[in-house]
Amino acid sequence: MTVTNAPATAESRGIELVGYHDLEKNPAFKIAMQRVGDRYYLYLSHFWVSKWSVLDVTDPTRPELVGHADGPADSWTYQVQVADGLMVGALERPTPGWGYDPEKTEEIGVLLFDVAADPAHPALISHYDTGGRGSHRNYYAGGRYAYLATEAEGFTGNILSIVDVSDPARVVEVGRWWAPGQHVAGGESGSKWGLHGPAHVVGDLAYCGWGQYGFVVLDVSDKTSPRLVSQLSFGDFGSPLGVHTAYGYGNYVVANSEALGEGDSEGIPYAVAIDVEDPEQPRIVSWFPTPFPAPATGLRTYQEKGGRHGPHNQYQYQGVPGTLDDPTRVYLTHFNGGLRVYDFREPLRPAELGFYVPVDPTERLGPKPAELTCSFEDVLVDDRGNMYCTDKNYGLFVLRLTEEAGRLD
Repeated sequence: MTVTNAPATAESRGIELVGYHDLEKNPAFKIAMQRVGDRYYLYLSHFWVSKWSVLDVTDPTRPELVGHADGPADSWTYQVQVADGLMVGALERPTPGWGYDPEKTEEIGVLLFDVAADPAHPALISHYDTGGRGSHRNYYAGGRYAYLATEAEGFTGNILSIVDVSDPARVVEVGRWWAPGQHVAGGESGSKWGLHGPAHVVGDLAYCGWGQYGFVVLDVSDKTSPRLVSQLSFGDFGSPLGVHTAYGYGNYVVANSEALGEGDSEGIPYAVAIDVEDPEQPRIVSWFPTPFPAPATGLRTYQEKGGRHGPHNQYQYQGVPGTLDDPTRVYLTHFNGGLRVYDFREPLRPAELGFYVPVDPTERLGPKPAELTCSFEDVLVDDRGNMYCTDKNYGLFVLRLTEEAGRLD
């Protein structure tokens, strides 16, 4: 189908574009959703401006920008979680070179908003200051507790901070966990690892991507004293970052890394399936196939395209009404390789179902990537099968699997 004002498609199989919104040329990153009655609201955090936007996507072919909430100047606001009518927006001190001045950052931590009374217009409730650098990717699926990935004062790299949000006007930290070497103020030696986040909490367990420390399973039954259950190290996992995301699919966890460099400056990051039936003995059981560009592009690998390549963010179902519960598929953005969808019915041999890659942008809307390529960042899937994707220099893409989608092996 033809979508007005949308970028052209460069490569696709089994996925079609059904909607697009240019977001007033303010590219978005993290995505959250809530369904209120028969209406679907999408909450977007932004890359190059300090704010969050609200879109009504009840008609996914015609997304409508209906509201926003401003963030503090010179703070990164590119993360967001929504559940139980509460929006949790992350505040982080930026890295130099990303369009902000970290020397001018005044607010870090999280902002909490009421999105129950008026879903289109988040109402600020409180600011919780984590100290240190602030928070990155956080987990909140409703209820009393939120799980923050925060580089707290006295630590190097993000740690897990569990906070009580039962009274969102008075957020209180109740527990924290860090890997050996992170607590430099406590005399530890320092490390290159940290919790990228979000922790994925399943019952009393939290699955965590902890950089080069690896895949970590924590027992969080006692929120005041999280306990290490197991740790599985993969080294750098194809990138200096190590493990970026760890998300559970029943007895399996899919973990992936993230390229930090552009072009061929690094190796190829990977995604793997980990058997966690025995959480004390996790083991890698399969590797996701590395995608390659379509022959018509003239490229051998996505490394040759410029920009970042390889896996980045997985769609993570967290029980929020309106979002899709589908443990048989893995939805994974791949930076300059667009969106890839994998068949996960057989975890020992995951296979690609379909992919969608737009043409590279011609107008620069932010300082990254250095070489202007498409850069798909996050993906969320609603319970109607619509896949929403963000990009560093584009707007919001709305995609759907087609009937021809099938295993490519």
